[in-house]
Amino acid sequence: MTTFAHLNYHNIIDADGHVLEPPDIWEKYIDPQFRDRAIRVRPGTEGTEYLEIEGHPSKFFNLKTFTLLGGMGRTQDEMLSVMRESNYLDAAPFGSMFAKERVELLDREGIRASILYPSIGLTWECETEDLQLSLAYARAYNRWIADFCRDHKDRLIPVAHISLADGQEAAKELERAVKDGCRGAFVAPFTATMKAHAHADHDPFWAKAQELDVPVGIHPMAEHPSKRVYQRFKDMKWADWYHNVLGAQGPQQAFFALFQYGLFDRFPKVKVILLESGAGWIGAALDRMDTTFETALGKSVPLKEKPSFYFKRQCWISGDPDEKALARIIEHVGDDKFFWATDFPHFDHPGNYLEALNNLVSPLSDRACKNLLGDSVAKVYGLN
Repeated sequence: MTTFAHLNYHNIIDADGHVLEPPDIWEKYIDPQFRDRAIRVRPGTEGTEYLEIEGHPSKFFNLKTFTLLGGMGRTQDEMLSVMRESNYLDAAPFGSMFAKERVELLDREGIRASILYPSIGLTWECETEDLQLSLAYARAYNRWIADFCRDHKDRLIPVAHISLADGQEAAKELERAVKDGCRGAFVAPFTATMKAHAHADHDPFWAKAQELDVPVGIHPMAEHPSKRVYQRFKDMKWADWYHNVLGAQGPQQAFFALFQYGLFDRFPKVKVILLESGAGWIGAALDRMDTTFETALGKSVPLKEKPSFYFKRQCWISGDPDEKALARIIEHVGDDKFFWATDFPHFDHPGNYLEALNNLVSPLSDRACKNLLGDSVAKVYGLN
């Protein structure tokens, strides 16, 4: 383990790490009546594999591209080589697919714990049209991730995937998953019904999250072309870098809608976390929300207080270690509102996250440093 001067702390927590799910987990963990339509990896031609969703080949994803999900730290040539020569299982790096390996990786890096999110599980919701099957896919993953973390519950923190296909069913699954060991939940930036996350139809879910005192994250996911908020230019379907840079827009729009619907007055103890969308923008966003709230536009927002009041009371945001301006934003917004995350092992973030994190926290006060490294996320998830 490389030693960094500012990371000599016992409570460093990765707020958003990922697992690479073994490809048979949905078949093993799904409700029996849905097993014939479980997510599967199928053999294709010439030794290839393909992803099967809803009983047919995925409309959007070639399984070869999933070898990139474990590509953190690899060069473009190395990733292309892996895509040509390896399958999904063989390409999984150390610590991405097995719990004991992940704990060993945390030990090497001096990280106390990691909040875990899926990889294949971030894809299927954009193309699953059967709402009951959508709920079943989420239940299957949640059963598996609870089992994955069970023997290491102080180090590996499971978070339930909740599909907002039905508010009552979402509430029921949240309660079941939390009882099974999940410490919170996350939702996609879009919904299957195209109704905003804070629409009254989803109130049973928010009421249950408040009752259970567990946080709800909004995490980026693959989005159906009809739901993408960034695909304005039809000639740029190939532009992976462009799409990745704009990937925060989905979570941002879902987040802003929570205020427009007045969620935080209806549920004053609900905890919301923004994930993998950067954090530097939140200062400007809060300033803009407050300013417009005080104009005639604010008459359409059913909130008693300015938006920044609710953010400081009920919201948190995870930043990337390489956000060089984040220290100033933390000073402006509040030093207990920010987490950090590795995104391990995904290829769209660099592998030198500990070096970048060391640089990120170096200008912070001692309190702000400890909050960002892990104290804030530990408090929100009840890990103390």
